[in-house]
Amino acid sequence: MLIFDGDFPMGPIALDLRRNLTLPIDEVRRRDRHPEDVAMASLPEMRRAGIAGALMKIASDMQREGATIKGDNPTHRTYAIGRGQTAYYEALELAGEIRVLRTSGEFRAHMRDWEAATDRRSLPVGAVLGLEGADSVVAPAQLEEWWDAGFRVLSLGHYGVSPYAHGTGTGTDGGLLPRGPELLREMDRLGMILDVTHTSDASVREALAIFQGPLLASHSNARAICPGERQLPDDLLQAVIDRDGVVGASMDTWMLYPRGNVDWGTDHWPNNRTVFAREDVTLGDLVDHMDYVCQMAGDSLHAGIGGDTDGQGGRECAPLEIDTVADYQLVADILRGRGYTEPDVENLMYRNWQRLFERALPS
Repeated sequence: MLIFDGDFPMGPIALDLRRNLTLPIDEVRRRDRHPEDVAMASLPEMRRAGIAGALMKIASDMQREGATIKGDNPTHRTYAIGRGQTAYYEALELAGEIRVLRTSGEFRAHMRDWEAATDRRSLPVGAVLGLEGADSVVAPAQLEEWWDAGFRVLSLGHYGVSPYAHGTGTGTDGGLLPRGPELLREMDRLGMILDVTHTSDASVREALAIFQGPLLASHSNARAICPGERQLPDDLLQAVIDRDGVVGASMDTWMLYPRGNVDWGTDHWPNNRTVFAREDVTLGDLVDHMDYVCQMAGDSLHAGIGGDTDGQGGRECAPLEIDTVADYQLVADILRGRGYTEPDVENLMYRNWQRLFERALPS
């Protein structure tokens, strides 16, 4: 079965960790300078796994005192790093390793190629490009530059306070900053998709009163199952459902451990074996979050996989059954075991993302 991964921050991983992701996964691991972050994904491994495409991100955070994640300051440096990650995707596309999907027609044709292929070893992996946080956007008027570069998805926050909104590690009550509404109106004008992930509750609620376009949650789980500000409360899950969006379930075990309630501003990130063992979180926990969204929606049309693949700390910070992304196929078996029909399973593994992007990308 095909898979679409709703979140793979490939650019920052490849550049920050100095990984050659065109190599087989065993070779990536052998060469890795960060053996504690065991890689789950490379492009050959994605092809082997049947991952036809992913929402691939750039991420470049501004430096903020007390921030959970290391950032770069000032704005011009954050912008430059984001553009460097963009060049990485452009180089992979020139080499035929990936195919950047900018329009609905390109997305549709790419999925047809993958569905028809009997040998996928030479196929490019599809990439919808997204900005993980808006720190690289120098000003709302400059968003068009990112659009022209192929970016179609943007979240207002990542870690700390972005120039436009409150993100992860700031609590749930901080709202939009003064330039936030202007950025949202520019997103509407261009036709960009809003990712509600990594953004405070108040910021998202205020954004929804302004932004009229399509929504997704690239890698977000249900707060009702796993407490903590990084997960989405029911009203924001419902908002994504109501706008015919998709909620991608994250493989980050901090977001799956049911006795969680991590303080994302101060607690160790991304994982802490003094809190729980790897054996304490399984793919069954991931499917619990997918099922929760399905029960809220009353159908199987609004949940999917949003792995945060390798961005969540790699294999050691993934559910127990995961060694590489090829094991994402096990999610389908668990869904079948819970009574989901084959069309339902296809929806949750890839078709929901496919329908969203075929509808929401420009024609």
